[in-house]
Amino acid sequence: MFDIVLYEPEIPPNTGNAMRLAVNTGARLHLVKPLGFSVSHRQLERAGMDYREFADVTLHDDWRACDAFFAGRRLFAVTTRAEQRYDRVAYQDSDVFVFGPESRGLPQTLINAVPPDQRIRLPMVTGARSLNLSNAVAVVVYEAWRQMGFAGGT
Repeated sequence: MFDIVLYEPEIPPNTGNAMRLAVNTGARLHLVKPLGFSVSHRQLERAGMDYREFADVTLHDDWRACDAFFAGRRLFAVTTRAEQRYDRVAYQDSDVFVFGPESRGLPQTLINAVPPDQRIRLPMVTGARSLNLSNAVAVVVYEAWRQMGFAGGT
């Protein structure tokens, strides 16, 4: 199934929600340090850690380690700075979706390292800044899973 990468996440409830989403869609969650919170943070526990025993979560010390972990896999940078809409891609069950921190998004150097056809965005009205991180994760993962026929779902 898919892999969800949260690059330097800052807000515990968003990470907890992404963890819960990963469990319920069969995805794996990856967190790239530094994190803006402790993994034992109470809000993280409340939002998703009750799913922790079911979640497949990997912590990476930095982006270089995470990127090496996924060598040979197709990575999608989810960013407001992409041209391609998320729903115009034919996804594969081994795809990796990379989301940036809530306050600043993915760094331009990371975005530039991803081929342009693997930089995706969610449409928003003019003047809107960005969607909530966990909502963006849900939209992208459910579209990709839909394309897989909701494999493994009931």
